[in-house]
Amino acid sequence: MKTEMEIKIGSTIYDRINTVRMSDAERLTAVHAMKNADAIVDALIWAVQKVEQIGAALFLKPSIKH
Repeated sequence: MKTEMEIKIGSTIYDRINTVRMSDAERLTAVHAMKNADAIVDALIWAVQKVEQIGAALFLKPSIKH
């Protein structure tokens, strides 16, 4: 079960999920939770970068005085 998302997150976490004793349904839930967490983190990073870009465009305009 090696997908691009697993490689992105890190194989160590998925190895731990696969080695823990749990049912297939619980394992699937854990994998989906990891994918959802990664998507949330990516969205937050994207939002922070956009706020930084907007802030730089609005507040760091060159001034004639300087």
